Amino acid sequence: MKTILVTGSAGFIGFHLSKSLLNKGFNVLGIDNMNNYYDISLKKSRNKILLESSSYKFKQIDISDLNNLKELVAKNSINSIVHLAAQAGVQYSIQNPHAYIESNILGFLNILEVSKELNIEHLVYASSSSVYGMNSKIPFSEDHNVDHPLSLYAASKKSNELMAHVYSYMHNLPTTGLRFFTVYGPWGRPDMALFKFTKAAHLGKSIQVNNFGNHARDFTFIDDIVAGIEKVLASPPKEDLNENISPSSSSCPWRILNIGRGQQVQLMDFIGIIEKYYGITIKKEMLPLQTGDVPQTFSDTSKLKNSYDYNPKIEVEKGVIKFLDWYNEFYQVKLPIK
Repeated sequence: MKTILVTGSAGFIGFHLSKSLLNKGFNVLGIDNMNNYYDISLKKSRNKILLESSSYKFKQIDISDLNNLKELVAKNSINSIVHLAAQAGVQYSIQNPHAYIESNILGFLNILEVSKELNIEHLVYASSSSVYGMNSKIPFSEDHNVDHPLSLYAASKKSNELMAHVYSYMHNLPTTGLRFFTVYGPWGRPDMALFKFTKAAHLGKSIQVNNFGNHARDFTFIDDIVAGIEKVLASPPKEDLNENISPSSSSCPWRILNIGRGQQVQLMDFIGIIEKYYGITIKKEMLPLQTGDVPQTFSDTSKLKNSYDYNPKIEVEKGVIKFLDWYNEFYQVKLPIK
């Protein structure tokens, strides 16, 4: 059975993907630096579940350390790589810019180098809807211009796409960048809105609602994301499909794809699902748009659907309830909340 290297395997998406791959009979080599960007105990709890499988091997290393990375892969026969390890977060990049260069630029370069040397079948890596920045065309298409990012995080993800193109072109390395749209679900990240809103709700605290509640997001449930990643992983690109790049000048196994639900949800409606579930009204502090943030996201997923039969199934209300059920169990929340 093939072995898949999953970077960031103790992270939110990495955990769910690794678990699914293991259930399908793959061997998974997981790596994670287990940094303290958010609660390490959550990462350890995810990793503990994965370690229950004999087909899962884990090594705590940082992708910015090329020597350790090379030493690890040399000891393992790896067929493909799903690169999810990165420094996430738009606002965090304002106060800690160097963390993004080290992890998202240097770290990604190391992954590309290892992929080239191993001659792997396919490198699938995480990009982000943040790359669309100031783009005002809705829905966001892969063919839209993404030259005006609003945060260093977004710029680092745009850089990853360009770096991947170089390696695909020069070394015939099959790469696919997936632009994730607001992924949520059980075992999610504590820095994400759903997690923060839920924690505030059960503690009876107020939440900060930016852009005075006028945000809209393309919320995508984790199970749909994992299903999409697996379909893409199984079919490496032979040449790029992006219409804004001339095939005659850039015919190489490189691809960029949106992966979202393809449906906008207003932030206030999203909060309303939490309020309805708990039977409360959450206290809200209405604030202006944050620096680096975008008012709305909305994915055009037609390329992913047409090429890979991608079909997201989980409606937002159902997905939020799945998260809330998990949250109550994991954190032993006593109901009803008063």
